[in-house]
Amino acid sequence: MEDCKLCMLVTFFLIITKMVATGKYIPTTLEGPFDPVTIRFDPSLRQGSDDIPMDDPRLKKNVTSMFPEQIALALSTPTSMWVSWVTGDAQIGSNVTALDPTSVASEVWYGKESGKYTNKKTGNATVYSQLYLFEGLLNYTSGIIHHVRIDGLEPGTKYYYKCGDSSLPAMSDEHVFETLLLPGPNSYPRRIALIGDLGLTSNSSTTIDHLTRNDPSLILMVGDLTYANQYLTTGGKGVPCFSCAFPDAPIRETYQPRWDGWGRFMKPLISRVPMMVIEGNHEIEPQVAGITFKSYLTRFAVPAEESGSNTNFYYSFDAGGVHVIMLGAYVDYNSTGAQYAWLKEDLHKVDRMVTPWLVAAMHPPWYNSYSSHYQEFECMRLEMEELLYQYGVDIIFSGHVHAYERMNRVYNYTLHACGPVYITVGDGGNIEKVDVDHADDPGKCPSEGHNIPEFGGVCHLNFSSGPAKGKFCWDRQPEWSAFRESSFGHGILEVLNSTYALWTWHRNQDIYKEESSGDQLYIVRQPELCSPSTSLKVIFHFNIRELLFNSLFYFSCGKRIEVSLKRDPMRLSKERKQKKVQRYLQNGRGFCHCSS
Repeated sequence: MEDCKLCMLVTFFLIITKMVATGKYIPTTLEGPFDPVTIRFDPSLRQGSDDIPMDDPRLKKNVTSMFPEQIALALSTPTSMWVSWVTGDAQIGSNVTALDPTSVASEVWYGKESGKYTNKKTGNATVYSQLYLFEGLLNYTSGIIHHVRIDGLEPGTKYYYKCGDSSLPAMSDEHVFETLLLPGPNSYPRRIALIGDLGLTSNSSTTIDHLTRNDPSLILMVGDLTYANQYLTTGGKGVPCFSCAFPDAPIRETYQPRWDGWGRFMKPLISRVPMMVIEGNHEIEPQVAGITFKSYLTRFAVPAEESGSNTNFYYSFDAGGVHVIMLGAYVDYNSTGAQYAWLKEDLHKVDRMVTPWLVAAMHPPWYNSYSSHYQEFECMRLEMEELLYQYGVDIIFSGHVHAYERMNRVYNYTLHACGPVYITVGDGGNIEKVDVDHADDPGKCPSEGHNIPEFGGVCHLNFSSGPAKGKFCWDRQPEWSAFRESSFGHGILEVLNSTYALWTWHRNQDIYKEESSGDQLYIVRQPELCSPSTSLKVIFHFNIRELLFNSLFYFSCGKRIEVSLKRDPMRLSKERKQKKVQRYLQNGRGFCHCSS
């Protein structure tokens, strides 16, 4: 019970502090469903920008010989970390010869004091090639890509490290990172950053600058990283629409040096903050013999073996008290396939007493009211949504659509108090520009022949109930779409305790404004209401807005729950307690719970 009171006091303090700092009230999901809100694209802003050229200092190689570059971190387990980097020179031309990955060692030296490295780990190295058989197209082979897993790390601890080959010698400068806390109901990353469809434009640069200022401890990148496939193999200038600019191209070409430029561009951030990636459609990159995803699969280390998936296409990991599942939309997602079987097993293993928060991420959204990619991945939703709902997934992030959109809690296109909160963040700044058209705008409803996925079937449907019954598109913003805005930016998730998290959408145009955000909401878990297997014993909850401004009611923790409404004081019997509390939860009046 003391823990319950502490939960209430800490949550109350955090909300008051935030309100004082920002001067505004931040709503909670318990007040939803919200009336739909649309913020139209600001015409004073540019809808897109050109890619940063390869001769920009941020993209140029600035080391020599076999010295490491493109250094990056990724989580492995709560006590281990992946360190990745590239050495040697990539090649591009008609005839390319792959480097020998055994010609240089893969070492990481690390310790808890600057300049004092008490541990050393070695790993593996590899190269990949992007090859084409078509006349006039250039081939590419990468530098040597290293992945080393360092372990024995203590939670919440700062580590200093160098990577490279000490025998040459060719070691990097010293870098530093801080480990996350161990999984537990009171241990959470300081801030989790969410980015989608980043690319490498001036807008991308603003996004990363803005994100860096927000000082995250973990980054989730929900697909479409470099947009190297907006180029011909000969390089030149990237384009917003490849098929429009190059209708006679024999294949979807890529300019692979953009991957190297992207790795250098991101290195100042991801050499100290772990970044977890999942593939998007721009990572497909077809080449000779039907090979796809070669860049994505080779360049990034993810906890595939650690999570039992044994593939970079989907995996999971713990970040303190948050269990994160990264889902693959461009590999088999059918209920009879390997990913579904793995997902079911992974969900079954989750202990919500240890990791109360359950978050999923994938590239394409299942819920989307924009014309672009409208109902594109209905087949995946039909296969997987029920499973995620049954296990009480709290939040599902996606990209793909180049706009921001947050949904009301929804399940199977129906407003549902126990459905996940779906959030689309697919506007990191890429060259394809921001999406501005909504499917419910006059004349903007796509035909059922549009938005064909690059993987999987087509399952477009007409709605079977509600205001859009019998129609493919709504004639207004759908009720499940709570907030949508065409703007570039990134998101920050701050998990405060086992039931309470602050979500903030940071627009690029607000980078120099203090305490400014495009959208902000407290996401609140209700395990007693939404988890049938959970036993509801004692609940303490209140509506912060009513408590602060109207003093309407107060619940005290104890053997019995006393409700003090202004004109209706009453004492609940033990038998009526659970029904009354659940009714208050269903009406959206509570946000903090305690159980014993």
